[in-house]
Amino acid sequence: MTAHPEPSRAYDLVGIGLGPFNLGLACLTEPIAELDCVFLESKPDFEWHSGMFLDGAHLQTPFMSDLVTLADPTSSYSFLNYLKEKGRLYPFYIRENFYPLRVEYDDYCRWAAGKLSSVRFGATVTRVTYEDGLYAVRTAAGDSYRARHLVLGTGTTPFLPEPCRGLGGDLLHTAEYTRRREELRAKKSITIVGSGQSAAEIYHELLGEIDVHGYQLNWVTRSPRFFPLEYTKLTLEMTSPDYVDYFRALPEETRYRLEKQQKGLFKGINSDLIDAVFDLLYQKNAERGGRPVPTRLLTNSSLVHARHEDGGYTLGFHHDEQGKDFEIRTEGLVLATGYHYEPPAFLDPVRDRLRFDGHGRFDVGRNYAVDVTGRGVFLQNAGVHTHSVTSPDLGMGPYRNSCIIRELLGGEYYPVEKTIAFQEFGV
Repeated sequence: MTAHPEPSRAYDLVGIGLGPFNLGLACLTEPIAELDCVFLESKPDFEWHSGMFLDGAHLQTPFMSDLVTLADPTSSYSFLNYLKEKGRLYPFYIRENFYPLRVEYDDYCRWAAGKLSSVRFGATVTRVTYEDGLYAVRTAAGDSYRARHLVLGTGTTPFLPEPCRGLGGDLLHTAEYTRRREELRAKKSITIVGSGQSAAEIYHELLGEIDVHGYQLNWVTRSPRFFPLEYTKLTLEMTSPDYVDYFRALPEETRYRLEKQQKGLFKGINSDLIDAVFDLLYQKNAERGGRPVPTRLLTNSSLVHARHEDGGYTLGFHHDEQGKDFEIRTEGLVLATGYHYEPPAFLDPVRDRLRFDGHGRFDVGRNYAVDVTGRGVFLQNAGVHTHSVTSPDLGMGPYRNSCIIRELLGGEYYPVEKTIAFQEFGV
């Protein structure tokens, strides 16, 4: 939608950024007559991690963790309704796999966005001010939207480790992988730095073609092992309102310590993929008659320096357990180093209205508000330090949006679960 705002119109809510979480909020607010909302996205269309649309790659959460179902199972914006409208519900049923393909989930989100009247693509927010009790959101096109509330959904950006910032050359982050895959395959050597699902998916794909293209393939991580995503049912209870209540009430320093310790709960590798990597290594080794496959897998190795020279990279690592330094020379460099959140610069004029903790990050309230009133500006995702593993979890998106809608209306529109876990997280 490209409609321009009416100068005198005051929205109840302006959502900035349109990832899955704000898109879900747009879907859930669409049928509520009491709310007048608009959602602004700088891109010309919906796009979700398109750089990682590898063949067969799927979500790590079931289809019920779609945009709306866990808030409103009757919503017309559900993944199952998407399948029905596309004529693919029975094939999905016969497939007997709860996990949608990544490219399929992206198409589902595009389908939902195309049905909404509140979405504005190609609207780049440049400045937010607070005037006469309303937030004024201005765009690069000169439009201005006024609202009583904001929901920040600008998401995270690719993180580059300090030795690689400004390094030069043609290194790439996993966010760019599928767009630059062909140029990468032409290299004589490729090194993947980092761990997690994206690193494993790329390694597995490149390993499968190692004999076709003849490159040396390395995978290096500072983690002590290639650890699996923890996916047992009692662990999954940590993605619950109960755990949010527990975690949010902990002292700030305790929460920050747990944030580092709990990465395996949402940044690990699917265990089936770990097994598939081993099986492919075994297969390649057998095909070579026991001769070594031209690949190295290294753990406990932190990247400490890097140089770009002579059309390639020299990477310096420190083995954390042995205390030894070593180098790897590589032509291609893939950084599987994750993402991080920075408050967008357009918020600078209203920074005095926002709350920050002792570490300089948003102090996210239990109700997901980050402003001094406690109910004016809300944050999607980017709250692992306050809401733990529930923050990036797709399945908790509808819950968070139900809470935000409750704040906007002053009462529940979608029932908000309070206790779902069998276990007790505190005493």
